[in-house]
Amino acid sequence: MRHRLVLAALFFLFCLARLSLHTSFAQSPESEPSSVLEIPPPLPESPTPPTQPNEVQLLEQPAAEQEDAVTRLGELRGAVRVSPEDAGDRLKLARGLYRIGDLDAALDECRIAIKLDPTHAAAHLQLGITLMAKQDGRAAAAALMESIVLDPTLAQAHYSLGSVQYSLGNLPAAIQSYRRGLELQPHFPDARYRLALVLKLTNRHQEAAQFMEEAAAGGIPQAQFFTGNAYRSGQGVEKNLAQAIGWWMTAVEFGHQRAAESLSQLRRQALSSDQPERRRNETLNAFRQYREQLWNSYPDVVRYDHADSLGAALLTASDSASGIPLLLREALALSEPAHDELARLYEYGLDSRLAQFDSRILACFETIAADGFIPAKKTLARIYGKGLGVTADVRKAKALLKGLSKQDTKLLLDEIAGR
Repeated sequence: MRHRLVLAALFFLFCLARLSLHTSFAQSPESEPSSVLEIPPPLPESPTPPTQPNEVQLLEQPAAEQEDAVTRLGELRGAVRVSPEDAGDRLKLARGLYRIGDLDAALDECRIAIKLDPTHAAAHLQLGITLMAKQDGRAAAAALMESIVLDPTLAQAHYSLGSVQYSLGNLPAAIQSYRRGLELQPHFPDARYRLALVLKLTNRHQEAAQFMEEAAAGGIPQAQFFTGNAYRSGQGVEKNLAQAIGWWMTAVEFGHQRAAESLSQLRRQALSSDQPERRRNETLNAFRQYREQLWNSYPDVVRYDHADSLGAALLTASDSASGIPLLLREALALSEPAHDELARLYEYGLDSRLAQFDSRILACFETIAADGFIPAKKTLARIYGKGLGVTADVRKAKALLKGLSKQDTKLLLDEIAGR
């Protein structure tokens, strides 16, 4: 009974820690009610095995991956049959079983490898990672600590141990483990991200923001989103809405949905007549500053006018690889010149470098039109009214024109009708 009470208390503390972490990093725009965003507890970098049976997991994988996993597993078992006393082959088989989600068999092979060679640090590491996936934190911690005793230079062992210590509520030990992992492997953005999360829980806001931004620069979308939140609210850094926009834009390119929602809220704030004029102007200015930051990243590109589009200038210089993505960024940041250039590219393409009716451009127009950007509404009305790369839908075109001036509406409807 006492053992159960201790476990229950630990679980309660862990839940409180997660709740605090969720609310501390999830900052909503000032005009929106605060929301709680789910942040998973720190986990190892190895793929998390599924909870379903192996057969289900294999069926859900693409056919090529199924074949590769099965073929590789057969090869690993063959190696073990040839050399059953080889701890290295046993460990390879354990990793193969872990990858397909057979945790129990993976544990068996890890333990056999350790029995064959008790000093095999990597086998203890794999045992710890597999026990983490089995949610046996204390046993995982013991295995990971043993791997570190055997080989203190295993960065992943320190990282994984930090994750276990966090889940058990030992935040100081988790911070120490993550720091040690970074000492051993400085280019470890995932460790920086997890360290930032735990530092936040201990109210070290500036240090947390620093590590979070470094993780964001390392390519972690969730860190990019949280760094944007920090700049949006001035939490651990100086408040800078243009910087927030920049980090959210980067996260969106990695497919981060919440970053896209944050940008959408800002665009609506900038474009809605219901917002106070001061707030609208501040937000519009932040988008302008962000577009200036893009220009500052290309000091050698010729700029003739303050309103010029960087993406369009790069296309003129025959740099379509950079120009088109930057045009999309600028349009998402409410640049009319970039929008106009994209509208031309959508209809006519760009020789062999960009086909007509590019889906990325259409998606961009749909996004900013939904947020109230009038130029995109007009362009979409024309696209749907004339059936440019989509099925013609005059009703949808007319719906897009709601709220526009009578003159603009008449001109567009006349063009759609061919008059």
